[in-house]
Amino acid sequence: MQKTPDSPVDKVVFWVAVMISASLVAGGSLWPEAMTKASQAVLNKIIDWFGWSFVFSTAFFLGFALFLAFSRFGRIKLGKDEEQPEFSTSSWIAMMFSVGMGIGLMFWGVAEPITHFATLPHGLAEPHSREAAKLAMGYAYFHWAFHPWAIYAIVGLVIAYFSFRKGLPNLISSAFTPLIGEAGVRGPLGKSIDVLAVLATLFGTATSLGLGAQQINSGLNYLWHTGESTGISLTIIVVMTVLFILSAVSGVGKGVQFLSNLNMVVAVLLLLFLAAVGPTVFIMNTLVASIGEYLQELIPMSFRTAAFSDGKWLAGWTIFYWAWWISWAPFVGTFIARISRGRTIREFVIGVIFIPSGVTMVWFAIMGGSALYSELAGAGGIAAAVNDQGPAVALFTLLAQYPAAALTSFVACVLVGVFFISGADAGAIVMGMLCARGDLDPPKRLVVLWGALTSAAASVLLVMGGLAALQTAAIIFAAPFLAVMVGLCVSLWKSLLNERKPGAEHDSLAALHDPMRAVSD
Repeated sequence: MQKTPDSPVDKVVFWVAVMISASLVAGGSLWPEAMTKASQAVLNKIIDWFGWSFVFSTAFFLGFALFLAFSRFGRIKLGKDEEQPEFSTSSWIAMMFSVGMGIGLMFWGVAEPITHFATLPHGLAEPHSREAAKLAMGYAYFHWAFHPWAIYAIVGLVIAYFSFRKGLPNLISSAFTPLIGEAGVRGPLGKSIDVLAVLATLFGTATSLGLGAQQINSGLNYLWHTGESTGISLTIIVVMTVLFILSAVSGVGKGVQFLSNLNMVVAVLLLLFLAAVGPTVFIMNTLVASIGEYLQELIPMSFRTAAFSDGKWLAGWTIFYWAWWISWAPFVGTFIARISRGRTIREFVIGVIFIPSGVTMVWFAIMGGSALYSELAGAGGIAAAVNDQGPAVALFTLLAQYPAAALTSFVACVLVGVFFISGADAGAIVMGMLCARGDLDPPKRLVVLWGALTSAAASVLLVMGGLAALQTAAIIFAAPFLAVMVGLCVSLWKSLLNERKPGAEHDSLAALHDPMRAVSD
């Protein structure tokens, strides 16, 4: 029998992850130019050599998740057969959506369609045309709907399955038990997987915090002419860090659930306002036409690489997005698994992929559609503002064209702040779990420490180069975790095959991994 550890903290995972994280943060603080140059060189190699792997793997994750949902495996529960879901469906969806991509949608909801509209990729249409507007929305859906949520679904499904059905610790390394055995999970390879998950989570979360700080800065400048600078963004990060650490130490039920539900209420009110005072008919037409464009071009877009397309554009948009979602997958997947106990695989996959994707489509139709209408038939100026000042100003430039602009801009700032807090505290909790042997309620000191390190990483990345540095960090730390995700799929498939055998649903862990049994099977 395995000896119960004296300490709740896995000292190997904790200290290795802390030392690497602290070293990178310190290096970026002391030698920002050298770190920027080195990270850019690494990024270029990753894009040149492995860009195709991001494209192919992400398409595979979507196909694999859908196959599991609609196959006989879809009836399997993430837990014991008699268990019921821990959270209500509405709270479950709210927490998924808020943690999964809240800040990103606020930042890119207007900026991405407008950017594609002005500089359409691959020469597919004349910029600033109606055809460009349609294709721009299709690409926004492509980058934010089925594929990213499939990435989250894969990691969350694997962790929930092995944790709640097989009784393994709530760790990403535990899911590799069918492939490398318990000894392998406890050894250097298993520890390395968990360290990599912590690092990917840290810098994926830091990317979002940096984007959120930039957008709050833009909003404050619009409201009170505070100016926009790295120093102001750093101050915003410090203030938000204190708030999200307070939320994180309150636990999932009190902190994240409350903030996620608040997020959804405020976001819905803002969207309803824009839909009511904006070009309502155009928004509805945009929603329907964009869904059709997205579904029609889904397969070609899913497999488009630099071989016959604009490689620079793919690296800056599609590959960056896939890497960003993958870097978020350890913590979003772990968090979704944490709140999904008692649901079936079919319910889990459908809920995680389709419901948030539907909300995302409506979001882009309202925000992006309103901005595109302004450029095509209204006041315009949004594309020019994004080109001159960057994507952080896009939302506030749009809101300035509608009534009560000061109020809605203030609400938008609050919404970004709440998304900042809810996403960051979930990340801090998950990093604490990964360092605490999968404990669903990690020690508060770990949560505080990882919250502070995430804030420091976001601050350093902003100093190193703003948006470009944030994107670079996301891709670099996502690249090795992509291989981990492929391994998760293989491990899950091997274990699910045992579920098909009579009486296998309640196999013990020992029976599942007995080498002699594996040979006889």
